Amino acid sequence: MLLSVCICTFKRPALLNALLHALREQQSEDSFEVVVVDNDPAGSATEVLKAQQQYWGDRLICRHISAANISVARNEAISVARGDWLAMIDDDELPENDWLAQLRNAQQRYSAAVVFAPVVPRYLPDTPDWLIKGGYFDRPRLASGTLINHKNARSGNVFIKRDVLLKLGLHQGFIFDPEFGRTGGEDSLLFRQLELAGVKMVWCDEAPVTEVVPADRANARWLLKRSFRTGGLFLKTELIMAAPEKRRLTGLKLGLRAIVQAAIASVLAVILSPVRPLKAFHWARVVASQLGKLAAYSHPPAQAYGTESEKK
Repeated sequence: MLLSVCICTFKRPALLNALLHALREQQSEDSFEVVVVDNDPAGSATEVLKAQQQYWGDRLICRHISAANISVARNEAISVARGDWLAMIDDDELPENDWLAQLRNAQQRYSAAVVFAPVVPRYLPDTPDWLIKGGYFDRPRLASGTLINHKNARSGNVFIKRDVLLKLGLHQGFIFDPEFGRTGGEDSLLFRQLELAGVKMVWCDEAPVTEVVPADRANARWLLKRSFRTGGLFLKTELIMAAPEKRRLTGLKLGLRAIVQAAIASVLAVILSPVRPLKAFHWARVVASQLGKLAAYSHPPAQAYGTESEKK
């Protein structure tokens, strides 16, 4: 069985190099290749990939695309991968040496077409204590075998049957939607579509990866901007998934709910600010999310990719 590890990278040559070195240590009974798609128009991964090719040989497939669009990059990786199963990992993540083996074991144990696994934050030494305590970069962890729906799905650490993706691509003309390729949200939309198609998706808690939290994200401003952006993406996705004849009503309901939630959260943020600042900040992020939803009616969500501080 051939597995394909798929990596999309944008202006992170040092982190990409660390990931490729970590993948050398994988203890997998299955053979595997590595597919890297650099979607930095300047090709910032070129030198790293040339150096790594000496070790990997033809097991390293390299592609460069000029569009700084994560959906286009992911679709390219899937199209050139030769494995029956794809392990998707971000260029700022690092796996344990049994990562692939654990993903494969879970897939076989639970007869799943998609396996999700944990992404654990890796903080820099000068990260503020309040940010670590608040757990803003923590993600839920579940018991292995737990069935996953689109709310807990993401592409940062996932093992998926390639045929499942190809079938979806044949149906709609693409796998990851390029319209979401600069804003994010393309993975949420994809896994929602797979869920509706009845694809079995499970959790594997034994295959974690760590993800670095860079200094430019370890602050309140970035967290609020992220909440604003993801709020807008939530609204956009909900409207896309709604039946055409129900989109206007769905939009109205979501808009009214966002107004009410923003008002309540604003009051709580103000009241709690003097006595429980972390809790107040939680409600401030709720406010930002609801405002992002309302802004999405007239403005597209802000770009998260193709910038100096992009995040998948």
